[in-house]
Formats: sequence, structure tokens, C-alpha cells
Amino acid sequence: MVGHSSTRQRLVVAFVSFVLATAATVVAAASSTGPASDAGARPAGGFQRPPEPPKEHDLRLGVSYGDTLTWKSDDGLAAALNDAVGLGTTWIRVDLSWNNIQPDSPRTYQWQRFDRIVKAARERNLDVLATVAYTPAWARAQSCTGHRPTCPPADPKKFAAFAKLAALRYAPQGVHTWEVWNEPNLPQFWYPKPDAKAYTTLLGSTAAALREADPAAYVLMGGLAAVGTWESIKYVSHLDFLEQVCRLGGNKVVDALSYHPYAWPQLPHDGKVFTEISSAGENLVGVAERHGTPGMPVWLTETGAPTNGPGNPAADEKSRAENITHVSEEFQARIATDTVPTAAKDKYVAAAFWFAHQDTATGNDKSHSKYYGLRRYDGSAKPAFAALRAAIEEYAKKQQPR
Repeated sequence: MVGHSSTRQRLVVAFVSFVLATAATVVAAASSTGPASDAGARPAGGFQRPPEPPKEHDLRLGVSYGDTLTWKSDDGLAAALNDAVGLGTTWIRVDLSWNNIQPDSPRTYQWQRFDRIVKAARERNLDVLATVAYTPAWARAQSCTGHRPTCPPADPKKFAAFAKLAALRYAPQGVHTWEVWNEPNLPQFWYPKPDAKAYTTLLGSTAAALREADPAAYVLMGGLAAVGTWESIKYVSHLDFLEQVCRLGGNKVVDALSYHPYAWPQLPHDGKVFTEISSAGENLVGVAERHGTPGMPVWLTETGAPTNGPGNPAADEKSRAENITHVSEEFQARIATDTVPTAAKDKYVAAAFWFAHQDTATGNDKSHSKYYGLRRYDGSAKPAFAALRAAIEEYAKKQQPR
């Protein structure tokens, strides 16, 4: 999740038939040392619509917690995960940060930090999507300045080795789904600037390591931030970055794409970033199809809207000032209501995760990134909590056999 600007409009289906059809490709990719070069350029005829997806559509729904659960008390952790159950979701997305597990040395581990999360989740029958990312100081390149765990590792193989150890530890506990890094198309998360070649190398090594440890591993590409390409601030659009990764074969080493479509101040069904999943003229599914992976599932591993921020009144459905930085609590609830049916309508969308569970600031801090929660900092529920729960209940009713 990243900040919002005037040029960025904020920024969960098992596709069984797809997996069966491409099993040979996945196995081949897992046994390689990295993604193969993809020499295929864009076809002269331009965009080609992807084939019709499978008819079965069981949308996974979850809450994205980022790195907050690691630092909660046992009671706080229990309360946070009880909320996931109470909402009707069956998944959580949580950072498995290399920087948290091996902060001080390549010889010491603090697995207990993530052990307790997995244990608490599995006790509640919640599946875990682990976002493996972020580099401890000892593993960063010397050119990485300051305290920046979002610097890529100096040696991608060491990151892959860590991911392998994580899969060996947590696969027996039911964790098989992995997202490799977070928003690598932004400098905030791949410092000092996005590098599709370096990311694809990391992705290939890590995917192979995960599958070596756990043949049942399901690997997602790192969640792409829905932004436009903007050279002056080193943003690379989700479509451009995916194109670059696909040209290097990165799409052939993963089971699904991951994407962060923050549509606010629009409702999701009106948001351009949602059409760019599969229905816009140029879209994520189409890019993957053009490079040899048709019908690629897309996991929305973050989406939502903030209710506080700097400047301007909060946007609502009727009043939207320029340079919107946040929305009203009531409009956030409308966005939550609209998110589930909008995600469910797109047959390529396999999962949708709401970011976030709870605000991380009291209100005086005007960084809008801290106010995406379904709950306020004091723990009280925003209207969006009940709205999301109702939307999930409605979706579940429609899935029941008649």
C-alpha cells in the first residue's frame, strides 16, 4: 500500500483447469535456476482478448494485515484474527519479513515472531498468505543507505534460501501460499528504484526454492501497485512492470499475479484500476496471455480506502475536491460494500483482501497510509466493518446451491 497523489487513483477461485493445463510449465519452471528469457515482443495486431475463463468461481476473501500482527500482544493478535473470522473471511495476508526473522545475523533466527501468527490463524481455520519480503541490514547491498529493509537483497540466492527455510517450517502447518515481495514497481518498496530484471531474478530463484521445499507451494508474483509510470518519482505502472517481467519469463514461474487496485475516490466498479485487471484495452490478464500464460488468475492482495489524511475535506459520493487524500468513513463503507461484488464479477479474480484491519495512528498524524483500517486506532469499528461483513454474507448466500 502506498500514498495517493492526483495522478494516482488509489492505488482473492481456484482456477483448477488452468493449473492442470499448465502443470508441466510450472514444474519446468520450478526446476530451473531462474526464469527463461522471453524474446516474444508485442504482436503486430496489438492487444488480444484473453480466452474465456473457467466458469467455476469461488472467491477467496481475506484481510491484509501487513506487518502489524507480528508486534501485537497475544490478546491483540487473538482479537485481530477473531475479527477476520467475524467478518466471514477465511484468509489473512501477513508479512513474513526476512528483516524480522534474521534482523541481526545470518546465523540467528527469531521464528517465534511468525510461529505465533500461524498457530493462531490455523486454530481459527484461517488460511495464511505469507508475503515474503524485506531485507535485513546485513544482507543489503552496500549502496543501500539508511534503515531501508525495502532495499533488495545483495544476493537473491540468500533471500531464496530464507524463503525455502520458511516453507520447510510452515508447510507442515498448512501454509502453502506465498507472495514474493510487495509492490516491486515502486521505489518505496524496491529502493532506490524499481528494477524488473533484478526482481525477476529474485522471483525465479525464490519460486524454485519454495517449490523445492514444498511441492504444493502456490506462488504469487509480488503485488503490483496500481500507478502510472512517472519517471520523476520513479514509479513504474503495473502494466509496464508486468510487461517487463513477462518478457524475462517471470510470469512462467508463478501460479498467479498479485495486484493492489485502490480505486478511491471512485467506487471499485467505476474504477479504471479494476477494469485493468482483465477488461480494459490493455490489462494484466492480457499481458500475461500475450507472453504465454493465458487465463492467469489475479489475487487482489490489497484494496481499500483511507479515512484521514492531509488537506482537503474527505471525499464522499457527492463531494470530491481536487487532490483527494482520503474519504469519509461513510464512503469507505460504500467502497467496502462494492468491493466484494466487483471482485466476484471478474472471473479472473481469485482472491480479494481488504487492507487494513485497524488504523495505526490516532488522527493527529496526517499520513493517510495509517488510516485504511476497518477499526479506528482505539479499536472502535468504523461503518466499513459492518458493511464489509454484510457484503461477504451476501456473496456467501449467492454461492449456496439452490
